[in-house]
Amino acid sequence: MENGAKKLSAKTKVAFALGDVFGGGYFNIVNFMYPAYAALTLGLGASLAGIIVMISKIWDAIIDPVMGQLSDRTSGKMGKRRIYILIGAPLVVVAMFLLFFPWSAKSTGVRFALALVSYMFFSAVQSMVMIPYYSLSSEISADYTERAKANTLRLGFSVFSSIICVAAPNLIVNAVGQPDGYIVMSLCFGFMFMLVLLCTALFVKEEVVTPKSTQKFSLKAFVKPLKNKCFRQYMTMHVCASLTMAVMSSIFFFYVMYVVKSGNTLANGGVGDGLGTLAAGVMFVMQIFALPFYLKMIGKKGKAFTYRFGATWWIVVALTLFFVPANMPDGQNWIIFVICAVFGFGVSGAVLVPHTMIGDVNDACELQFGERTEGAVSGLLNFANQTCQAIGVGVALNILELVGGFVNPDPGQFVSSQPQSAQTILMLFMALTPLVVMAIGIAVSCRYKISKQKQTQILQFNQKYREQKDKSLLQKQKEDLLDTL
Repeated sequence: MENGAKKLSAKTKVAFALGDVFGGGYFNIVNFMYPAYAALTLGLGASLAGIIVMISKIWDAIIDPVMGQLSDRTSGKMGKRRIYILIGAPLVVVAMFLLFFPWSAKSTGVRFALALVSYMFFSAVQSMVMIPYYSLSSEISADYTERAKANTLRLGFSVFSSIICVAAPNLIVNAVGQPDGYIVMSLCFGFMFMLVLLCTALFVKEEVVTPKSTQKFSLKAFVKPLKNKCFRQYMTMHVCASLTMAVMSSIFFFYVMYVVKSGNTLANGGVGDGLGTLAAGVMFVMQIFALPFYLKMIGKKGKAFTYRFGATWWIVVALTLFFVPANMPDGQNWIIFVICAVFGFGVSGAVLVPHTMIGDVNDACELQFGERTEGAVSGLLNFANQTCQAIGVGVALNILELVGGFVNPDPGQFVSSQPQSAQTILMLFMALTPLVVMAIGIAVSCRYKISKQKQTQILQFNQKYREQKDKSLLQKQKEDLLDTL
């Protein structure tokens, strides 16, 4: 192990990875299911659903940095991060319940207000749990390889949770029936998320232990990570992948219902005939199978190359959607399954790599700033993620209604088809979003310089810097190392 780092036990890796059962699970329940639920089941329409998502994600973006700095300034027997995961775990149950509570007020304005407050409360709880968890991912080990293995296992759990959380919620809702089905579904997943988060909070012990930050809350402290070039590059790559995934997932069920199966969907509350659920499940299964391939590629080619490979694959497959026939007969459903499987292979690489990079980037920030700032890094990263997702999803859903002429149903009703203009908008967003957004990530990844060898040099210098009383003696070496990044 490098720099005296210990090999992580299987228990620690699993307990750590379990936390992202919530991260991957809630992301897919909310991103895949909520826009259709708000638009079709609550009867708010695509535009109001988009506004709810936009406002809530901007709210999330605002509180994320505060949560990051708060955890940096925390100290205690449970360290900086796990205490917040422990406190937030039971609140996840309440937040899930409220998010999918089928508000039945006659007034559209009242339903909108209740849905918005519920989403904002969920966002606050999610931030309370996940910002410290993201920071924990760089503190789990000081070793480049061990950290990559732990975060790859974490992503495996996240993707496995994604499969369950794409397929099972609609099955539960349909089996129980509306509106009670949403209540049962939200409570089932809320309690599951609570249990896995408690495992992470109680059974993970971070190897990288640093003193609490003494820096006061300020705008300057918030934007401080932006001074580090590696962080700016990492943030851009991460945001590109999450933005692309958020936009595509928010309209995925609309795309399947109203393009692939146009005029051939069942009136079952906005989830189509189950094809979208199964297709999304296939995509996430392939992501799991692809993880060992990408982990091996990281070892041989590096993280930046692996990101470019997955992103390029994602773009190429998305463009093939232009050739998928609309109003597909049931006998041709296999086509969308194949496309989603191939999709999943590329998405796996582009999503995996940023998860494995965050520890290396935090080391680079310590090199430049002379202290650990994981919470600030995670807070600013999530601020950028949530802000871009808010704009992307909000714009996509509003264009769908305002330009595409999306037909809004009455509460409890279902619209089986949409005008050609709405179908065209759905097709363009699904096929072109990866090309427009991931191309930026690919370009930035070409400038990312942290390799395994470089990260070892950074770790060695950081250790030396902590032990050196007269920091000025190491200033020239520090500047030289920063220049190589």
